[in-house]
Amino acid sequence: MNDAAPRVLNLPGWMDSGPTHWQSRWEVLHGFERVQQADWQWPRRGDWMARLEEVLLAADTPALLVAHSLGCHLVAAWSAHSRHTARVLGALLVAPPDTEREDMPPQLHNWRPMVCERLPFAATVLYSADDPYAAPGRTQALAEAWGAAAHGLGALGHINGDSGLGDWPEGLARLQALGWRGA
Repeated sequence: MNDAAPRVLNLPGWMDSGPTHWQSRWEVLHGFERVQQADWQWPRRGDWMARLEEVLLAADTPALLVAHSLGCHLVAAWSAHSRHTARVLGALLVAPPDTEREDMPPQLHNWRPMVCERLPFAATVLYSADDPYAAPGRTQALAEAWGAAAHGLGALGHINGDSGLGDWPEGLARLQALGWRGA
């Protein structure tokens, strides 16, 4: 791989990220690339992992992964099975849901059990005190299993478009700490 600035790959969660979501705003403002999945409604873990692998192998540039919600579990599952993890410099993992909760929709049941192996690259987990999809303690335990730093951000819901974050400079600062060289 070359020494070019890393490309940033956005990994949205279930149902994708809408226009007011910080991931979508970062794509417009900073040119980040969204990893498009074939099925956002009924996400199949193996299909999503194969698509991420395909995108990472399509370029000879290292990547930073910016995952939201189910995208965090994509990072964990992909890294546990891929032989190409050296292509990733780091991952920002925002609001990982607890897919093993009883009240999760059936569309997410094939993401059980959650992959809880140590990530082979630097990672930071950001979570909210009032995320409707994961209790803070469960998220902290996931971060620990992944070998990631965990940072609570207060009460921000699911840290998505409904959270009113706008361009979310705090998130960008965390991405810079992982190696993003943007402004």
